Amino acid sequence: MALLRCLLVVLAVVVASAGLDLAEENGSAGRHVSPSPAPARAPAPSGKHPCLDNSPNMSEKTGEEAGEVVHDYGGLQCYVTGSRRSGRAIILVSDYYGFRAPKLRQIADKVAYSGYYVVVPDLLYGDPYTDDPARPFWVWIMAHSPEEAAEKTKPLIAALKKEGMSSVGVGGYCWGGKVVVELSKTEETQAVVISHPSLVVVHDMTEVKRPIEILGGERDTITPPLLVHQFEHALDQNNRVDHFVKIFPKAPHGFACRYNASDPFAVKTAEEARAEMVQWFDKYLKQHREFQLQ
Repeated sequence: MALLRCLLVVLAVVVASAGLDLAEENGSAGRHVSPSPAPARAPAPSGKHPCLDNSPNMSEKTGEEAGEVVHDYGGLQCYVTGSRRSGRAIILVSDYYGFRAPKLRQIADKVAYSGYYVVVPDLLYGDPYTDDPARPFWVWIMAHSPEEAAEKTKPLIAALKKEGMSSVGVGGYCWGGKVVVELSKTEETQAVVISHPSLVVVHDMTEVKRPIEILGGERDTITPPLLVHQFEHALDQNNRVDHFVKIFPKAPHGFACRYNASDPFAVKTAEEARAEMVQWFDKYLKQHREFQLQ
């Protein structure tokens, strides 16, 4: 049932996005940007689902990886980077293309430089989406339930805490955003961040129990600004948690982790998204650590 619900949510979001407002190219910067009414944009020339646009080049050279792959960390294969001695861990959950994506690992390394032990688990179990025409996206996605992936992440969180991590945050991109939202409904973590999420629905926000940051794109047709603001409104009614929402001008779906490295604007936007994520985790994970040490 969870897999069928996952597919139905994807279809509903895609259909609904055709009637949602997209922002004009006003170049305005910053927070809580409200879109102006505009007709829905045509599909990408590639004809791909927006979640699959600008797929990662797995052989791309983004610089030497600072971390390593651990084959059994809480039952999962993971890319790990940073110092365990920091006492603070961040788990980053991938989009449909999995934990081997070079840009995702580059993001993990940069977050680690901010003073965190960063873990990128393989929650797709060696079966990322590969643009294989013999296995269409709608067939592939039925085998990858974000709810089940959230359950599989809990032993990893437990392993991190057993190793002395006093605080654990979780960030997710696209499909990973739904995984993270499911974890935010529990008390497993201190704080969460979702960037251009997919599969997330408004009702999810009524169940969130942990401080949550939502980073959306003005041109995201999967989770467009109107839907993000509906999330925000639901969180406003949910008095249990702190929350923050930001819409990045002119940013498409995937802007935080699948950006075009040859486009200065795309690179700058991705860097800003990473900085916002780190700031949110600093607020909750570092303060939590300091409180425990007192």
